[in-house]
Amino acid sequence: MIFDYRKASAPADIEADICIVGAGAAGLAIAWAFLDTQATVCVVESGGLTADERYQALLEGHSVGEPSFDPGASRLRAFGGTCNYWGRGCIPLANLAPRDWVPHSGWPIGFADLEPHYRKARTFCGLEQHDFGEDTFLTPSSRQPLEFEGDALVHKTFASSPMIFGHAYHDVFERARNITVLLHANLIELDAVESAQAVRQARIGTLDGRQGTVRARHYVLACGGIENARLLLSSNSTAAEGLGNAHDLVGRYFMDHPSGKLGTLFSPDPRVLMRPYDRNVPKGRPQAHPEICLSDEAQRRHRILSGRVRPFAFEEPVPEGLQALRDLRAAIRARRRHENWAIKARVCGRRNGEPDYIANAMPPAEDLRALTLRAGLNAADIAKAMGRKLTRKPAVRTERVDLIGYFEQVPNHDSRITLGGERDALGLRKVSVDWRLTELDRHTYRTAATLFGEQLARACNGRFQPESWIGENGGVPQVFGTSHHMGTTRMADDAREGVVDRHCQVHGVDNLHIAGSSVFPTGSWAFPTFTIIALSLRLAEQLRARLEQATPLLGI
Repeated sequence: MIFDYRKASAPADIEADICIVGAGAAGLAIAWAFLDTQATVCVVESGGLTADERYQALLEGHSVGEPSFDPGASRLRAFGGTCNYWGRGCIPLANLAPRDWVPHSGWPIGFADLEPHYRKARTFCGLEQHDFGEDTFLTPSSRQPLEFEGDALVHKTFASSPMIFGHAYHDVFERARNITVLLHANLIELDAVESAQAVRQARIGTLDGRQGTVRARHYVLACGGIENARLLLSSNSTAAEGLGNAHDLVGRYFMDHPSGKLGTLFSPDPRVLMRPYDRNVPKGRPQAHPEICLSDEAQRRHRILSGRVRPFAFEEPVPEGLQALRDLRAAIRARRRHENWAIKARVCGRRNGEPDYIANAMPPAEDLRALTLRAGLNAADIAKAMGRKLTRKPAVRTERVDLIGYFEQVPNHDSRITLGGERDALGLRKVSVDWRLTELDRHTYRTAATLFGEQLARACNGRFQPESWIGENGGVPQVFGTSHHMGTTRMADDAREGVVDRHCQVHGVDNLHIAGSSVFPTGSWAFPTFTIIALSLRLAEQLRARLEQATPLLGI
């Protein structure tokens, strides 16, 4: 059942077996695992079914590091979480083993521990038809990728999920008798018992002042890599340093997937490079696509982090008629979606050199009649573009091809999330983000730019021109976050090295667990959502086993 907690018809206080805070991919996956079971689950979600500026404002904070990082611009408070806007890419995580050149690397679990849960994650993501290996899907790619000389570059295949979880599972949870979803309900604090070794209740409230509690046997924070740390630090009534923070590790090792423009390729025929990596494939063909990646051999040889690169073609000026047709399509699509475009642009906007797809999809100011007239008056432009498409050429000539890199980040003890002095509308302290890169990160960007640039230039008979910042004295790396927030409650067997154990239970707090990429000790280059879901389903299995022990509700 789904309730709007702002309304009197929603229960103010709830008792359940499991309380999950956050209805993004992680939280929904755990709740999904308990559908139609005897366990009762309460999911507490700050947002509503769609994004709202009042609730988005609760994500705001400050950046104090270099590069700068805006915590309010890369997250979404709504049922389904930021995955309402996700790119849908799924791939198993690589680089789980320790690497002697990467400080603090290595997971306490391996691929064998995740493999059965990846299989369940395929079902949750609608990918049952795709088989997978240790760090790739095995489905043949939608297009034949290039062949590279040497062993520096390889292809890994990701599968594209058809699911927007908030839409796909809304009706399922609406009908569920053992699952209660509270929308517009914010966690104020996890109240602990006097020893701080267990959570007694979750205090929740709305922006309009309604408050209540959720009392459960087990509690799961599933609010993302920034908010999970914030909520632990804010739950400090019993333990002044925050729950699970006895060793000052909550919020540390903050990572993203730094991304930036590495350089530009100039080629007499850019199609040679672009077509193999075009993700716009006809319906009915496999939605599995190749990524150009640094090989394990190259990482060891050059002592660098993992990374991938994606080529983006930038067009010459678009003819008037074709632009009018594109604007007309965007206007029609926008009418169907009813999206908050201001929020979407803020959450999905990229500063790393990618084309601005959101701006291109936003509804134009002109009405449909004016756009139709403009397209008709310039029909010759459209006819010419169609002719180019019939000969398997792009509708508009390519001016250049930019190479955008996406990288793993070094787990860095000093890269962290803390609480600032300013408070939000709920009275909680806002976050302060100190995002820091290391010399190994910079070495990776320089080396990878050369490896990617030289190989791809050779493949398309072109010339690679690196960006000025790539050089030894290029200053601050021009890289930006990609909304993949990781590491702030990292997993480790030793409480002195991590916030959660290998089962995602917070060290020293018996009934508190963390779901999401905040538990990642390292992040590889891979899209994290598939692994987030696999880990969440693994946690659900652990919780099911714990519930069978029939532990009484704490404090009751």
